[in-house]
Amino acid sequence: MSILYTILLYLIQPFVWIRLLWRSRKAPDYRKRWLERYGFCKNEVKSGGILVHAVSVGETLAAIPLIKALQNQYPRLPITVTTMTPTGSKQVKSLLKDSVSHVYLPYDLPCAIHRFLKTVQPKLVIIMETELWPNLISQCHNKKIPLIIANARLSERSAKRYHKLGKAINKLLAKISTVAAQNKQDGDRFISLGLPVDHLEVTGSIKFDIELTDKQQQNITQLKQQWQLHRPVLIAASTHSGEDEIILSAFKQLLKNHPNLLLILVPRHPERFKTVEKLIADNGLNYIKRSSKQNPTSETQVILGDTMGELLELYGMANIAFVGGSLIEHGGHNPLEPALHHIPIISGKHFFNFKVIGEQLIDANGMLVSDSDIDSLYLTINSLLNDENRCQQIGENAYQVLKNNQGALNRLLTVIHHYLEE
Repeated sequence: MSILYTILLYLIQPFVWIRLLWRSRKAPDYRKRWLERYGFCKNEVKSGGILVHAVSVGETLAAIPLIKALQNQYPRLPITVTTMTPTGSKQVKSLLKDSVSHVYLPYDLPCAIHRFLKTVQPKLVIIMETELWPNLISQCHNKKIPLIIANARLSERSAKRYHKLGKAINKLLAKISTVAAQNKQDGDRFISLGLPVDHLEVTGSIKFDIELTDKQQQNITQLKQQWQLHRPVLIAASTHSGEDEIILSAFKQLLKNHPNLLLILVPRHPERFKTVEKLIADNGLNYIKRSSKQNPTSETQVILGDTMGELLELYGMANIAFVGGSLIEHGGHNPLEPALHHIPIISGKHFFNFKVIGEQLIDANGMLVSDSDIDSLYLTINSLLNDENRCQQIGENAYQVLKNNQGALNRLLTVIHHYLEE
């Protein structure tokens, strides 16, 4: 199976290049740094430290508290952070600056992985969430480099797909040093796929350990002073194609009862910024772009969040949050980011990537769920706008779920320390 996988991976490389070029039409950064994707990074990293891989934006944000904790505990060890997407890359550079090395993780080709590991020479590899790359895992195992899957999650849907690989997935999981799972359900799924029981630690989700930095808090305070908003604010964050149309239609209905309502609309991917801007314009709404640095006026109905690295701060400007990727079958995005700001959360019903967290929030009455249609979303938001006390209570409930589940980061650091002891 591994030989077939590797042969196939080599054969599809021309199509990978075509896909990168295709994506670069809307996101030009996909046209850059191709050598890194094949393990050429000799002058970009410091060897002999810790390698942390976070595939894209969500995983990168979750990894930031961990990386900062590692920097505090192991100041002599250089840290290399890898991503697979330009958006993840921008987050690393924006939030960590020059305190870490950053390159793309190479494609899972034996020659590229060998070249990369020979250059980085990590003492420990940490992969965020669930990125199971067979050649990377196998080469780390063969070179006796410990590898941890941190903040690991495995949905029922993904587990069923992996089960089809039979003994191949059993052998692969046995090569992972530790899977630090978000919860028992995720851990049980890894065990059912063949992970040795003594390779599992249930540490909890480090996404609960999210905190605002002093700089982020200052930025929120400054934005509030600049914008002078004396009106209700709805944020629709991390939206995908197929969701913005529903959100904008529901918003137009809401304006009939709440004419001073302001919408902050933040698409998940920057290559969609122009498409969503056109949607806003086509709906006849008065809007500004966040990238323009203009302050909203009383006439502004929509702010298009077309910047990177500001989502946590924009949540701080809102009274109600809708978390995208959930009206369509994408699986949702992190609902704990708005919970940090004590605001009520609305999600579509497709939040399977955050199933346990979502259920905790729902059980605590900290998150409401809307069906994937305009009327349902309108009614859900309208019910909160019509009841300020209920709105505040749901926000407080969401925040308490966040606070009551913190501590996973320290448990994960204990696991990591085992592999970095002198």
